[in-house]
Amino acid sequence: MKKSDDRLLFLPLGGSGEIGMNLNLYAHKGKWLMVDCGMSFADDHFPGVDLVFPDPTFIEREKDQLLGLVVTHGHEDHIGAIPHLWRRFECPIYATPFTAALITDKLAEAGLLDEVQLHIVEHDGPFELGPFTITYLALAHSTAEGHGLVIETGKGTIFHTGDWKLDPNPLIGPICPSSKLEALGDKGILAMVGDSTNVFNPKNAGSELSVRESLIEICKGRSGRIVLTTFASNVARLDTAGEVAKATGRHIVLLGRSMQRITKAAKATGYLKNFPKVLDEEDASHIPRNKLLILCTGCQGENRAALARIARNDHKHLTLAADDTVIFSSKIIPGNELVLGQLFNMLASNHIRVITEKDAFVHVSGHPGQADLKDMYSWIRPHIAIPVHGEARHLIAHAALAHTAGIYHTLVPANGDIIEIDREGARKIDEAPVGRMVLDGDQVIPADSPAMGDRRRASQQGFVTASVVLEEDGELAAEPRLAVLGLPTNNPDIFYDQLLDACEIAMDRMKPKQRLNDDSVEEVVRIALRRLCRSTLGKNPGVAVLISRLEDEQY
Repeated sequence: MKKSDDRLLFLPLGGSGEIGMNLNLYAHKGKWLMVDCGMSFADDHFPGVDLVFPDPTFIEREKDQLLGLVVTHGHEDHIGAIPHLWRRFECPIYATPFTAALITDKLAEAGLLDEVQLHIVEHDGPFELGPFTITYLALAHSTAEGHGLVIETGKGTIFHTGDWKLDPNPLIGPICPSSKLEALGDKGILAMVGDSTNVFNPKNAGSELSVRESLIEICKGRSGRIVLTTFASNVARLDTAGEVAKATGRHIVLLGRSMQRITKAAKATGYLKNFPKVLDEEDASHIPRNKLLILCTGCQGENRAALARIARNDHKHLTLAADDTVIFSSKIIPGNELVLGQLFNMLASNHIRVITEKDAFVHVSGHPGQADLKDMYSWIRPHIAIPVHGEARHLIAHAALAHTAGIYHTLVPANGDIIEIDREGARKIDEAPVGRMVLDGDQVIPADSPAMGDRRRASQQGFVTASVVLEEDGELAAEPRLAVLGLPTNNPDIFYDQLLDACEIAMDRMKPKQRLNDDSVEEVVRIALRRLCRSTLGKNPGVAVLISRLEDEQY
């Protein structure tokens, strides 16, 4: 981008074609603006990995022209990558108070707090970053301080919705009246870049007040302990848990690090003002079972979360017993059905009642259904609709809905599409490199790194390591040593001897000159061992060959 370049560009690096990992870029007059920097949770495709991030290589190369990162709200899929990727682009960060509190906690944990310029922006106050004038517009969502961004440029105004829904009773945060959105539409919106996550729901998202009323009724009169598990970031639901505890005469205890972190941040920024006193875990263990409500993490069946530990009887102070009740006040995220099913069965086998969104009204989404989207389009009336934050099928359905709402210029983006926006519409003009990064231990590495491939192969096909010691002339100095990992065999000793024979026979067939070359020896042994595994076990394992020569060992 050059200063003379008057185009208005939009570039998603994450979140278009998937749910999670939101990272969006806008460009105008030679400058870039980043909106959100989120993560996603890894699946079985990345063994040993918990977190996945968008690859920021493109904006890293342009970081001298990057004015800042503006964060819409505090969900992990919008802020979770910040402490892991910030050094790649090193720009100031802008957020409202509650979101800033969550980011501060992450930066402190990562040792970045003294390096990052984190600016707290008050609601509804415009601020300028180069050619962009940005105003936060409060919208309901399933956390405190959900916001859309009104981004004014010399080419027109973008309304970047962030995650949102319409809720006449959001419980936490202000109601965004239709008059305010209509007034925004009256000013003229060039393009609305909007949330597509819940587009297949024909109705509206639903109100948090209705969930509160339902949960109080569900919990009244129940014997035993009640466990309420939900997304820790849903501040309104946490507030509801406090009201459930008060309405049913129960003490409340918080379990899970993120539950405690979010509650602390919410209280510090003026939310959860009437939340009841929280018991210490050890003190809670002495409370009569019918007088305790446990609010905890683990609503998606995460193995290390508080609920899973209680279910396994792994918690230091608290346990569950017959006639206790566990309420999953959350949506079952696609892909988590299997692990959640296992958790449900573990609880049920111990005669613990399980209540999910399929059994009772215990959850509403934080994302707009079709009714919400139609209302929003009728108020905002953008010239162009660009759906984001969804899989391809969500984006396509959202674009079709926008068209039926009278928005005739629509474009379905993919990560990496460089899109020009003007009065003639939106069109793809180029592509930027995109990819995935993963947090592997303490290291952020490319998702397609050899380490991932090797680990995936080992987890599926097993692994064989051969240590070969050679004389100076290339002859075997000793019998090779082998290590076998994860291969199915009924008689390990016999299989070991077969591998040993395959290794020695393959080397015997080599010409003397070939055995002087480490690469040749390594390749011959690898092929021989892998061929034997395929023929005898039907497996194609990873094979590592370690070669030592006696002449090397003298030094």
